[in-house]
Amino acid sequence: MSLSERVAPNIPYLRRFARALCGNQASGDAYVAATLEAIIADPPSFDEIDDAKVSLFSIFLRIWESLDVNQREEAPPTSVTGQAERRLERLAPRPRQAFLLTAVEGFSPEEARVILNVSAKELDQLIDQAGREIAEQVATDILIIEDEPIIAMDLEALVEGLGHKVSGIARTHSEAVHAVRTQNPGLILADIQLADGSSGLEAVNEILGDLEVPVIFITAYPERLLTGDRPEPTFLITKPFQADMVKAMISQALFFDTRARKRGEAA
Repeated sequence: MSLSERVAPNIPYLRRFARALCGNQASGDAYVAATLEAIIADPPSFDEIDDAKVSLFSIFLRIWESLDVNQREEAPPTSVTGQAERRLERLAPRPRQAFLLTAVEGFSPEEARVILNVSAKELDQLIDQAGREIAEQVATDILIIEDEPIIAMDLEALVEGLGHKVSGIARTHSEAVHAVRTQNPGLILADIQLADGSSGLEAVNEILGDLEVPVIFITAYPERLLTGDRPEPTFLITKPFQADMVKAMISQALFFDTRARKRGEAA
């Protein structure tokens, strides 16, 4: 396979990443062009990493950190894209890169470490920092729907560690619905199998009939949600979960939620 055949399929994804990182399309495309020129000038550099997409993003970030071609174009403040870009601008550069690579571009932690040229510990620290910085912008109340006390306590610690507040912990369908009606959370973490045999999925469906709120399902039974028979959840974590995965998912859900707000701002 030729160099161009390996690079071309990944360029649209690189352009998306570049725009999010730089804040506008013109600057992003300028960095992408500089990256392609660097690869053409030194083809062996592209083969230093076996995976073509990982290699392309790795070279791009080296270019991004060494050249200053960024030309800012402010997005309209009322647009969804503009809101997301403003949130990104407030993140420190390296945490922003780690967040975009893992939460937006879908790279695995192993791939992100190669692209960023960092250790596993350093990547975890970058993602954790991104989560805290995002929480400073969109801190909210989070409802936990979970019937296992130890897991609920772990989730509570993760939520509060990011700077959010746990509005309540519900163990059953009825408790979850009541909690939402009285507390109006900004995000829900939900198991699908609850105490007394009730369903977290049914509780969430009832909740979403009255309230528009992002939901992250944390379940040991992902096959019950990934059936293809109906719209599937955007955010799904399988038990046993990794703490960093939960943190990243919370940050991602709130970051791209157009209703995300500072706690108490709507009151």
